[in-house]
Amino acid sequence: MIIEAGYPDRVEALPDPMTLARFSLAQQHPITSGWADDQVRLAGLAVEHEDDLMLATDLEVATLRRDRFAPDRPIEVMLNRWLPATPDLMVMLSMRYEGGDPRLPFVDASALSRAVTVDDLDPLTKAARQTFGDLNPLYLRIWSAEDHDHFPGAAGDKRFLAAPLRRLRDADVPDGLRLQPATALDHYAEAEAAYAAVDARFPHHPRQARIADRDRLQALIKAGLLFDVVADDAWIGYVGVAAEGKLGLPGYTVQEIVLNEAARGRRRGGALSTLLARTLPGDDQVLIGTIHADNVGSRRGALAAGRIDIGGWFDVPLR
Repeated sequence: MIIEAGYPDRVEALPDPMTLARFSLAQQHPITSGWADDQVRLAGLAVEHEDDLMLATDLEVATLRRDRFAPDRPIEVMLNRWLPATPDLMVMLSMRYEGGDPRLPFVDASALSRAVTVDDLDPLTKAARQTFGDLNPLYLRIWSAEDHDHFPGAAGDKRFLAAPLRRLRDADVPDGLRLQPATALDHYAEAEAAYAAVDARFPHHPRQARIADRDRLQALIKAGLLFDVVADDAWIGYVGVAAEGKLGLPGYTVQEIVLNEAARGRRRGGALSTLLARTLPGDDQVLIGTIHADNVGSRRGALAAGRIDIGGWFDVPLR
């Protein structure tokens, strides 16, 4: 099914990264307002938005993306667009593909000039169809600090669950459960099998979470940020973080968290947040990670450990 083609007649001049950062900071969950200085957050958000602006102007990158995903289209189709959705709402629209899969196209609202409301959904989806309709995207992805079920007709996507390390260290941990720095990926096949077992039970899981590749985990080992999860002296999983924040929050971002099938349950998943908080330095650093809204068990464990849902993406169908 091909949805509306063509581009909006009016495209505005691009803002600078700091302007986008100010827009984004104003849309963050209020509970995070004391987690970091506003100037620190603005600087971090500006860096995050630099990629959005690069993808709006860089023809070399657009050419590479066009050749991979839409070889019969003009190069400009892969450029981000900054345009008005309503008289008081600007949006940065970007063509994306889930996991780099050409079969799973979607449009990302990667920046908004203010917080999205229910009344904005129709004009935003119209703008997405007009801008990228020729590429037949499945849905429009939008970020909001509201609860995942706040927007009627939208599907949940990944949620950001976070808290400062100092707030996560006091929860109880099951006896015998601990982390130790990983020195090799001797158990990677077991981790893959754990993902495969979940995939077999839940057909949508492969689109919600995938194991980090070996190169990524090797980089975490080198940085001292990949840990073997050990219970009663037996390996049961991996947990790893990158020393980088998200949403302008300084801290650590979860890159991998997996327990083997035999180890699931018994409050172990949630306890990994506690163990990470006790292991990682920096009281004011924030531990942040994404969990799909439909992954109820993982979300429940993270919330029980003290992490807080501070917003996330939701998807509005375009087809």
